[in-house]
Amino acid sequence: MEALERFNFKPGTHCRQKVIFIQFEKDPELIKQVKSVEGTRWSTRKRVWYIADTPENRQFFNLEQIRQTSKEAETELQKFKAHLFSRRYSPNTVKTYTDALRSFLLFNNEKEVSTITNDDFIHYNTHYILKNNLSSSYQNQIVNAIKLYFKTVQEKNLDIEKVHRPRREKNLPNVLSKEEVKAILEAHNNIKHKAMLSLIYSCGLRRSELLSLRLTDIDSKRNIVIIKQSKGKKDRITPLSPKILPLLRAYYIDYKPKVWLFEGKQPRSMYSEQSLQHVLKQALAKAYIKKPVTLHWLRHSYATHLLESGTDLRYIQELLGHNSSRTT
Repeated sequence: MEALERFNFKPGTHCRQKVIFIQFEKDPELIKQVKSVEGTRWSTRKRVWYIADTPENRQFFNLEQIRQTSKEAETELQKFKAHLFSRRYSPNTVKTYTDALRSFLLFNNEKEVSTITNDDFIHYNTHYILKNNLSSSYQNQIVNAIKLYFKTVQEKNLDIEKVHRPRREKNLPNVLSKEEVKAILEAHNNIKHKAMLSLIYSCGLRRSELLSLRLTDIDSKRNIVIIKQSKGKKDRITPLSPKILPLLRAYYIDYKPKVWLFEGKQPRSMYSEQSLQHVLKQALAKAYIKKPVTLHWLRHSYATHLLESGTDLRYIQELLGHNSSRTT
């Protein structure tokens, strides 16, 4: 693996086995590197990559002695995590922020946390963030996490503004043509897979929103889908296409889900994100689409196709659940 310094390795246990957890920025290239190593696995429950803790694997990763955060740092990380949960941050944000803070504390492992100063953060920015060419979004997440930790847990202010944040990247969203979307939605013969992808596109749903839908969230009489406690703890309503309703009814007759609209192999269990990604991957292969399409591309395409057909931007904003029209 290249650029090992961009990975944090932490020994632990998973399913009663000794493993090495591999933590890193959410980056497609880094994910590709990890997946290329034989024996690596993704833990859906812990949401982290891991590999068996063996002498061979330690040697492969050049881990003669895995660097671990001090006991004091681990205590501070737990305090920070408890604070984030008490403030009702989402589990994903809690994980992202604590991982970012762990990286910073590990970099300053030789110092007591209470003695860390602005100079330490500037040094970390120069010799870790910039050296490893981390993405601008991840850099900002690290800065936000460290700033929040010292303000709330340590109750002291680091002058974060002395560290120049990267300019926010302004990338155009990835959008599929209507013909490409149609090919993807019609690729599967399995009615469950077809229904999941169709609902994501026709309602502009996030992946987590689709998987969190319950049977009671589909109001067939009013032709709406009720999306509860989505990103930002917000509820919203989106129209249900008349073309999708017969598909959902046929799916329900075949599968008879009990609680969640789309359930896993075990009754009453939520369908996994990994399985949903695989459903899309299969559809792309069957439709002969070579683009690196993600589930979020379907949401982008939904919004763009509405805009191209003359739908008001403010209405699209409400459908997507955005706070600001600038985001839309």
